[in-house]
Amino acid sequence: MELIFELAIILFASKIAGDLSVKLGQPSVLGKLLVGIILGPAMLGIISETKTLEELSQIGVILLMFIAGLETDVDEFKRSGKASALVGMSGIIVPFFVGYIAGIIMDMSTFEASFLGLLLSATSVSISVQALKELDKMQSKEGTAILGAAVIDDVVVIIALAFLMSMAGGEINLSMVIVKKILFFAGALLASWKLVPWVLKRFAKLKVTESVISGALIICFLFAYMAELTGVAAIIGAYIAGVAISLTNFKKEVFNKVETIGYSIFVPVFFTSIGVKASFEGLSQHLDTIIALSILAILTKLIGAAAGAKLAKFSWSSSLGIGAAMVSRGEVALIIAALGLESKLISQELFAILVIVVLVTTIVTPPMMKYFFNYRESQKKVKITA
Repeated sequence: MELIFELAIILFASKIAGDLSVKLGQPSVLGKLLVGIILGPAMLGIISETKTLEELSQIGVILLMFIAGLETDVDEFKRSGKASALVGMSGIIVPFFVGYIAGIIMDMSTFEASFLGLLLSATSVSISVQALKELDKMQSKEGTAILGAAVIDDVVVIIALAFLMSMAGGEINLSMVIVKKILFFAGALLASWKLVPWVLKRFAKLKVTESVISGALIICFLFAYMAELTGVAAIIGAYIAGVAISLTNFKKEVFNKVETIGYSIFVPVFFTSIGVKASFEGLSQHLDTIIALSILAILTKLIGAAAGAKLAKFSWSSSLGIGAAMVSRGEVALIIAALGLESKLISQELFAILVIVVLVTTIVTPPMMKYFFNYRESQKKVKITA
C-alpha cells in the first residue's frame, strides 16, 4: 500500500507545484522537478527511490516522447533536416572538446577526459518537450529542429561512446553497435510505413473497448523496447512510434486519449522522480567542482547548439532558445555516467558529482527556454508601447 500512498502524494504535489510555478511566471515543469527534491530523500524523505517508481517513471518519459511524436509535423521535420544536423553536431562538438580540456585540467587520463567530454555532449529533450508544449512551440520550426537534433545527438554520442570504451579495453564490438543501430532505424522506418497502419486498422475492428488506443500503446512500447535493445534510447523509439501513428487516420483519437493517460499519472511520476534522485550528501566537499562543471555543462551546450541554429539561419532569440532546449542531460547522461562507473572510466566520487550536475542542467532548462523564446515577443511589446 506504500506505493499507492506515494502515488497520491506525487500527483497532488506535482499539480500544486506546477500551478504555483506558472503563477510565478515559470513553466509548470520547473515546479514539478523541484517538488521531487522536496519530497525525496534529499529533504523530507516522504518519497523514496524504488524500482517500481523508477519503472513507472520510465513509462512516463516514454509516453511523453510518444505524445511529442504524435504532435510532430512531418513535413516541417523534413524541411528542418539541415537545421537539426547543424544543431545536433555543433551541440556535440563544443561540449566534447571543452569537457575534454576540463578533464585534462582535472588530471584525468586521455580516456577519462574523453569520456567526460562525451557525457557533457549528451542531451535528453524529454524535459524540453514539456516546456515546448507549454510555450506552444511543439510544432514550430524551432521545436522540430530540437527534436531532430536530439535523435542525431543520441545516435552519434552512443556510437562515439562505444568506440571510446572499445579503445579503452572494454568488451564492446564497435561494428556490432553500428549495425544494431542501422538495423533498428531501418526496421523502424519499414514498420512505420507498412506495419503500423495495418496493426491499427486491425485493432480498430476488434469488438472490445479502446482497442485502437491499446494497439497504439503496444506499438509505442515495442518501438521503445527495440530501441533500448539495440542501444538507441527508448525515448527515441517512442518518438518514432508517435511520428508513425501521426501519419495515420487514428492520430487525433490516439493523441487525445494517450495524453490523458500520460498526464494523469505517468508523466507527473517521471518529473517528480528526477528530483527524488537528488542526494546532497557530501555536497559541500565538492561544491566548487559541481559549480564549475554545471556552468561548463550549461554554457557549452547552450553556445554549441545555438551556434548550429544560427548557422541554420534562425534568429538570435530562437537560436538561444534552441540551445537552451538542448542543455538538459536528463536520463541519457545518467545512463552514460553509470556505464562509465561500471567500466572504471570515472570514480564513484565523480559519478556522484555528475548526478548533481545532470540534475542542475535539467532544472535550469525550462526557465532558460521560456526566457529566450519569449525574448522576441517581449521586445516587440516594448517597441509597440514605445
